[in-house]
Parts: sequence; structure tokens; C-alpha cells
Amino acid sequence: MAMLNRARRLPFFAKTPTLIPMSTMNISLPEALKSFVDEQVSQGAYGTSSEYVRELIRRDQDRLRLRGLLLAGAASAPADPADTAYFEGLRDRVRKTASVQE
Repeated sequence: MAMLNRARRLPFFAKTPTLIPMSTMNISLPEALKSFVDEQVSQGAYGTSSEYVRELIRRDQDRLRLRGLLLAGAASAPADPADTAYFEGLRDRVRKTASVQE
């Protein structure tokens, strides 16, 4: 039953069986960090320390992707200001799209 409850808390992609080949990586942690990871696992948020580390790596990948997008946006040419006229035009386009779909 405990396994079933844990499976319900997992995101959808984690519930879907996958055949992704796994590699093994050994890491060394100071005792304080190992204790922290063990605590996260024991609280039921993660099934194993490997799941916890994989989640951290995924979050870091997302952070790096977001950083790249932000840097690309900062390096791009300035856009028109998002003033009242911009938002009115946006509302008009949404209304027109909504009326066509009805």
C-alpha cells in the first residue's frame, strides 16, 4: 500500500514505464549532505537517493535552459513597448479569435 501511495504523488512522466538505459555514477558527499538526502527520501518525497539526485539535475537543466532564454531575450532587439494600445490590440485579437471559434 505504501508503494501505491508514493506512486500517486509522482508526476505523470514518472508513472509511465520507460525503457531509458541507466548508467551508474558514484558520488561522495559530506555526512551533512548525505543526511539531508537521506531525510528527503525518508520523508517519502523520493523513493531513493538516486531519484532525488536525478530531480536536482533536471531542475538544474531547466534553470540553465531558462537562463539561456533570458540571455537570448536580453540580447535581442528591443520590442515595441507593452502599453495600453498593445494590450487593447491583444484583447481585440483574442475577441476576434473567440468569435470565429463560436
